[in-house]
Amino acid sequence: MAGVTLKGVCKAFGDQAPVVRNVDLDVPQGEFCVFVGPSGCGKSTLLRMIAGLEDITSGELLIGGRLVNDIPSAQRGVAMVFQSYALFPHMTVYENMAFGLSLAKVDPKIVREKVGAAARILELENLLERLPKALSGGQRQRVAIGRAIVREPGVFLFDEPLSNLDAALRVHTRFEIAKIHRDFGKASTIYVTHDQVEAMTLADRILLLNSGATVAREGSVAQCGTPLELYHHPRNMFVAGFIGSPTMNFIAARLVSAGPERARVQLTTGESLDAMVDARRLQPGAAVTIGVRPEDAEAGSAEQHLVRDVLWQERLGELTYFFIDSGDPRKSWVVKAPGHMHANPGQRIAVSMRPSVLHLFDASGVAVPRRSEDSDVLVPLAA
Repeated sequence: MAGVTLKGVCKAFGDQAPVVRNVDLDVPQGEFCVFVGPSGCGKSTLLRMIAGLEDITSGELLIGGRLVNDIPSAQRGVAMVFQSYALFPHMTVYENMAFGLSLAKVDPKIVREKVGAAARILELENLLERLPKALSGGQRQRVAIGRAIVREPGVFLFDEPLSNLDAALRVHTRFEIAKIHRDFGKASTIYVTHDQVEAMTLADRILLLNSGATVAREGSVAQCGTPLELYHHPRNMFVAGFIGSPTMNFIAARLVSAGPERARVQLTTGESLDAMVDARRLQPGAAVTIGVRPEDAEAGSAEQHLVRDVLWQERLGELTYFFIDSGDPRKSWVVKAPGHMHANPGQRIAVSMRPSVLHLFDASGVAVPRRSEDSDVLVPLAA
C-alpha cells in the first residue's frame, strides 16, 4: 500500500497556458482524498497524471516514496475506475474482473480466489457469468470497481464514477465506495467529482481546484482541507461560493469598525450588521463582502435581522427555500427554512443574521478569520 505526493506539479498542452499549476499535495496511506472543482479546472487531468495516462510538464510525483514521473502506468501500483466503466462487452463479469490478473499470468487458482472475494464484497456472486449488456448501470460500475480491487493496488483512482447513474443509484453506490475504502483501509483513494455532495460525504480531505485566469495567477489549488474546514472556514469567496448547496449569499458592505472578536459593517442598503470575525487588518471604510449560508440565514426575527421581500419560494417537503430581494436585481438571496413555513411573493419577512454565522471577505475576496467555533464541534449521538 502507498501514499501519493505531488510537488509543484504542472501540466500544459503545447504552448498554451497551464491547465494545472503548482499543485502540492500529500495523500498519506489509507486516506480518501477527493478532487473537486468547476468544469475545466484540471481535476481529471491531475488524476490521469497520477495514473500515468498523461505526462507531467514539470514537478515531481511520488507513489510510496518512489519518483514515478517516467514510470509506465502498469508499474505504478495504481488501479483506475473510469466514468464509462470500460468493460469488454464480449467478456463475462468474471472475465472482466480477472482480465488484469490473467494478463499478468497469475495462477488461475489465485485469480479465482481474488475474483470470488471481490464478488462477495460487491454482491456480484450471482452475476459472474453474465455479459455487461445484461447488467444495470450500477452493476456495471461495481464490476469496474471489482476489476480494480482484485489487483490489490496501493492506490485506487476514481474518475467521476457515479456521473452516469441516476440519483437513487448514486447514493447507494456512493455508500458502496465508502464501504470498499473502509474494507481496504490500507489503500489510498483519490476520487474526482464535480459533485460537491460526493466530495463532502466521501472525503477525508478535499482538494478544491480553481479554473481560468486564477490558475495562472495563484496556482490550481484554491484550498485543501477536511470537508468541514472548507465549509466553516473557506479561504476566499471562490471556496465559500463553491462549497455548500444552495451557494452562500454574498452582501456588499463597508467596514465601520473592527476589534479582535467582532466587526461592524454597513450594508449598501443602510442596515448595520455585526460579525464575529477579526478584521483589524482592514481600515474603517474599506469595501467588504458579508457571506451567509442559506441554512444560517433563518427566517424569523432575532436580535440581528434584515427585513426583505420574498420573490419566490420552492417547497421541497422537508424544507422550503425562500428567494428574497437582496437589493441587487441581478442576484437574490436564498433562505433555507423548515418545510411547514410559507410566504407569498411580495410578503416581507425578517431574516436572522446572527453574528456567529457570518463570514467576512475583503475587497480582493480573501476571508478574514472567523471567531465563532461553535459550528466546528461535532456532537456524538447517544444510544
